[in-house]
Amino acid sequence: MSDLSTLWEVGLPLAGAGGLGYARARAPRVFWSLVGLPVARVRFAVTYRSTMDVCGLTVQPSRLRAFMVRTVARRVDVQPVPPSIRRVRGSSTGMRVTLRLPAGLEPADVVAASERLRHAWGVHSVNVVETRPGFVELRMTGYDVLRRVKMPRRIPSGPMTVPVALREDGTAFVRDYLKVPHALTLGANQSGKSMYQRNLIAGLARLPVALVGIDCKRGVEQRGYAPRLSALAVTPEEAAGLLDALVGEMEARFDLLSEYGAADVWALPDKVRPVPVVLLVDEIAELFLVTGKKDEERRDRMVTQMIRMGQMARAAGIFLEVCGQRFGSDLGRGATTLRAQLTGRVVHRVNDKQTADMGLGDIAPDAVVAVLTIPPDRPGLAVAGDSSGGWSRIRTPELSATETAALCAQYAHLTPRVPALEPFRPVVTVAPTVDTAPLVKPVPVTE
Repeated sequence: MSDLSTLWEVGLPLAGAGGLGYARARAPRVFWSLVGLPVARVRFAVTYRSTMDVCGLTVQPSRLRAFMVRTVARRVDVQPVPPSIRRVRGSSTGMRVTLRLPAGLEPADVVAASERLRHAWGVHSVNVVETRPGFVELRMTGYDVLRRVKMPRRIPSGPMTVPVALREDGTAFVRDYLKVPHALTLGANQSGKSMYQRNLIAGLARLPVALVGIDCKRGVEQRGYAPRLSALAVTPEEAAGLLDALVGEMEARFDLLSEYGAADVWALPDKVRPVPVVLLVDEIAELFLVTGKKDEERRDRMVTQMIRMGQMARAAGIFLEVCGQRFGSDLGRGATTLRAQLTGRVVHRVNDKQTADMGLGDIAPDAVVAVLTIPPDRPGLAVAGDSSGGWSRIRTPELSATETAALCAQYAHLTPRVPALEPFRPVVTVAPTVDTAPLVKPVPVTE
């Protein structure tokens, strides 16, 4: 009986500790909810004032406050004032704290101290978001949510909103074409750039939009999505004609806007509003590279057409998604001008610092260092920035080309027909069966 009780007293704690260790490694959400969150909330409540003071996030109180402390509380020393806590919420991935900033502090001060706050409270990351003037939200994550991507349940929705990846603060990274109409995605081979594009196409396939693809690698990436594409170009010659057709469609839409006195297609009546068009360029360098002088005229025309769309196509409901390994002045004339029109930036792992500067150096210089620290064994991890100077780490969920092609076939009935793009409409064919038999039959060995 004593042996049984000893086994119970010793084995039960060991089993519990082993279970928590397994949960921490294999089920971090469960471990955080059971252990990490309670510990973090207690540590935050106990050390909040001292942590803010050490991190320089306190200000001297106003004269009225100092007078009230001395007269009502009868205290001689008046301590500095930290941001007041308005709300604390826990979640399965972290904790969110809403702070009211006192006079003398700005959100940039809290952002500068975010790394120190992370270490002080023992959390994986602290992201600072300004919710409204005078208020910031500390979005803490208890563990690395980007190690195993699991999209959140609550995702922002809209007529042109597509969830693409997961941010490091546990929220969804979405492509909202009404806010950021054109975007550039950069990354080296095996960095996850194609995975990002697959998630983007999978989300767009569910929306009533016209998808137009340019894949000058003979369509090896985008031909499988043909059932959902309204147009596809697989050679530079076809791309030149397709871009001319898109510019013609854009000009026709501007005539329609002028007729109705509307600023953009969203101000048109539903019965005459043209369908939005998203142009997906798989490898932008293939449009710039030329093999001789005879190709320069075609290259210059294609670049000019893309620059025109980047400058004006948003109002006409035409949006650009450009992907590539590099995108700088070394590609040729017009490259930097076109890049300036692509507001959204997503940069995966790159081979050199210059490429990171091309993608984020002009809009978020601090993000360049974050790009250079992306490890090669984490494909899909990237840094996303925008023209406001903000940036965040993101990672796309794993999605194979076969799954993306199946989604495109499932939503093929949503593919609209755009008359100007009909000559470039892809022909959907059944892929040939690959014979896996050896080309040379083995010679039998005779004894």
